[in-house]
Amino acid sequence: MAHADVVVVGPGELPMIADLYNEIFRPPHDVEFFQRRLRGRYNSLLLVANVDGQPVGFSTGFELKPTVFFGWLTGVLPDSRREGIASQIHEAQCAWAAEHGYEYIRMECHNQHRAILHMAIAMEFNIVGFRWDPDRQDNLIIFEKTLKD
Repeated sequence: MAHADVVVVGPGELPMIADLYNEIFRPPHDVEFFQRRLRGRYNSLLLVANVDGQPVGFSTGFELKPTVFFGWLTGVLPDSRREGIASQIHEAQCAWAAEHGYEYIRMECHNQHRAILHMAIAMEFNIVGFRWDPDRQDNLIIFEKTLKD
């Protein structure tokens, strides 16, 4: 298992996050895609995971409602997968959300992303619903985890 240094970054790092996103996902998106989605959001969070000083993953999120933080997008470069980096990113995101007073953290995942489904369940997220994604013409599974004991 690799040890990632997961750090909070500012909006000035959106170009790097967009580059990481485009190495991981399709279709590609530009920086403006991220800026539009985060514009007007309260408590937006940008995380970058570094291994040996190199960025290998990222996470974005924002307040969904006063008690719920939403983990919007998370990704890890293909060559760095299966090393526990996504789990470390989600642990950092959960810790940040708990420190900022959120009671729950929510995320969504497409059914075909089996590794993320397994990770979410292993990290004690519960399946709380489904949502149709019109962009991908597929269902998203909605996960939620309680942050307060």
